[in-house]
Amino acid sequence: MFQPNMFDSHHHLLDVPHKTPESEMGKIRDEEFESKSGTENMDAPSGDDQDPNQRPKKKRYHRHTQHQIQEMEAFFKECPHPDDKQRKELSRELGLEPLQVKFWFQNKRTQMKAQHERHENSNLRADNEKLRAENIRYKEALSNATCPHCGGPASIGEMSFDEQHLRIENARLRDEIDRISGIAAKYVGKPMVSYPHLSTHTSSRSLDLGVGNFGAQSGIVGDMYGGGDLLRSVSLPTEADKPMIVELAVAAMEELIRMAQAGEPLWIPTSDNSTEILSEDEYLRTFPRGIGPKPLGLKSEASRETAVVIMNHISLVEILMDVNQWSSVFSGIVSRAMTLEVLSTGVAGNYNGALQVMTAEFQVPSPLVPTRENYFVRYCKHHPDGTWAVVDVSLDNLRPGPITRNRRRPSGCLIQELPNGYSKVIWVEHVEVDDRAVHNIYRPLVNSGLAFGAKRWVATLDRQCERLASAMASNIPAGDVGVITSPEGRKSMLKLAERMVMSFCAGVGASTTHTWTTLSGSGADDVRVMTRKSMDDPGRPPGIVLSAATSFWIPVPPKRVFDFLRAENSRSEWDILSNGGLVQEMAHIANGRDPGNCVSLLRVNSANSSQSNMLILQESCTDPTGSYVIYAPVDIVAMNVVLSGGDPDYVALLPSGFAILPDGAVLHGGGGILDVGSGGSLLTVAFQILVDSAPTAKLSLGSVATVNSLIKCTVERIKAAVSCENT
Repeated sequence: MFQPNMFDSHHHLLDVPHKTPESEMGKIRDEEFESKSGTENMDAPSGDDQDPNQRPKKKRYHRHTQHQIQEMEAFFKECPHPDDKQRKELSRELGLEPLQVKFWFQNKRTQMKAQHERHENSNLRADNEKLRAENIRYKEALSNATCPHCGGPASIGEMSFDEQHLRIENARLRDEIDRISGIAAKYVGKPMVSYPHLSTHTSSRSLDLGVGNFGAQSGIVGDMYGGGDLLRSVSLPTEADKPMIVELAVAAMEELIRMAQAGEPLWIPTSDNSTEILSEDEYLRTFPRGIGPKPLGLKSEASRETAVVIMNHISLVEILMDVNQWSSVFSGIVSRAMTLEVLSTGVAGNYNGALQVMTAEFQVPSPLVPTRENYFVRYCKHHPDGTWAVVDVSLDNLRPGPITRNRRRPSGCLIQELPNGYSKVIWVEHVEVDDRAVHNIYRPLVNSGLAFGAKRWVATLDRQCERLASAMASNIPAGDVGVITSPEGRKSMLKLAERMVMSFCAGVGASTTHTWTTLSGSGADDVRVMTRKSMDDPGRPPGIVLSAATSFWIPVPPKRVFDFLRAENSRSEWDILSNGGLVQEMAHIANGRDPGNCVSLLRVNSANSSQSNMLILQESCTDPTGSYVIYAPVDIVAMNVVLSGGDPDYVALLPSGFAILPDGAVLHGGGGILDVGSGGSLLTVAFQILVDSAPTAKLSLGSVATVNSLIKCTVERIKAAVSCENT
């Protein structure tokens, strides 16, 4: 038996039963309408935990008190449209959330409008009855009409005037009936509003790979993991949904606070206190309402992480509530995101009380791990103790469709202000997901929580806060050779590097916007390729771009792989395009405590005169959950403009690079989790190559074969080099 949940408990809002006659629509009592604007609390156990001998408890409504309703009724008579300040003052006096007051007034205005239209409908029905009676009288007169000359039945021609009059009256009647039906439909049904599809998916050309070295059938073109694309087929919440969303967000905020602050028995530490595990039984006892029982086929993932970051609390809240900043800061985790509707912008000029409906796609930087799509509401609140909290919770039950493959239970973070511009962050991730499509080599990483868990979010945030602090630094010592001291030059170069990293991360994963073709039949690691047309984009070279990626495991610690790939003196050992030339660092920007976190401008001194002026922009970054080395060839003239503080948006980039992840949470003798660098590595190699400068050109099989050979040769060189170092 499926337990009702918070979504089911609000279906009475703004609903009129389909079988209610129009004459009874005016009988809805005002008291019932107002009292049902609260929530329903479900105390019954869920799913299999319910005692079969125990009768299910009845629903009980959490209603506004009579005093609260009377006060809001009195205020409504004076001011039916209160502003943010008035709503906040009224909510404080009545002990309600500002959003609850907002939606009470919205519902009250809807009710008054409905009463007015019901009165209008009653008058229209009376007029229609008169018209129908007159219509019947005309018809009877027509059937009994006689010719005034001969006394026989009247001919059609003699009645044309009366017939035309009847046709006009009938047309007017039909229009009136249609208008009444349209008004009634607003209160009987719940029409869904279609949201325009995202335009992020570009049509991909099929690759004809049926000849050559790839076998008869060498790949399957299509979405790698199938299924519907949530971000391209979503609906805006209806007016009737919005009170439910508010109540769900308020409950999710309460749950997040308790999840972030609770200890045992909700969170059980491991034997060596290196991490903690959520007790699912205790969770269900503590939070019986939630978003309903866990669907069949999904497994729970819960994690909690605390860190101190170098950013003030106001800036952190702004990053989390601005979808563009959020996607940029967490570009390695968030492959796509958008805000569908802002239900509240907050009060008092900040994000306190802000509420927005969003969709997002979360990823691991590899084509072998399917992305996780979510449709959720994000709610921000400033608590009386000065703490800010931002919480997400899934809205899948509001959106009819196939069973979701993952959903977010209340997840988010608490942000506490610390001195000197620092903040303490407690992050909670709690999801239910079907991860059966994850490739075997990535399964230990996903199961450890380092792929999608709180530790990865916090580690990314900490690293990005250091990067932002570096970008704003003004006291740069000028002693070291190659260090860029000009504030304008540093800002432009960091902005260009940020765009390069975002482009790489967006193109390396298993996003449903990607159409990867697997090249097989070689017996080596699978290489996946896809094509893209680049036109009218000043940040990309025009033409046909071929992307290629492969992921594999090597028995070398991630830190050693990272140090090898980022160092300029070892670049000639794997970079085929450098032709063995000497690589020299021309400029350098440190952007974190770890020396591996930096942006560099490299020059390749190749024996080939055509490449003697080639520059390479490179960003390397590392944290306890993974590392990146991302680079792109750049034009020397364009880079001179950037280093002078010019606009970096017009520098064409085709980023390639590496994503280096640990192969799971590696345990030592004591059972604790060691930092990255203790076990093997999961390495993803991704190249982007301009195969033809004409966007209308067709992709040749030779281009695919060349790129396939290039990436495999690079992989073999890396394996050989790091294996020798590791022995």
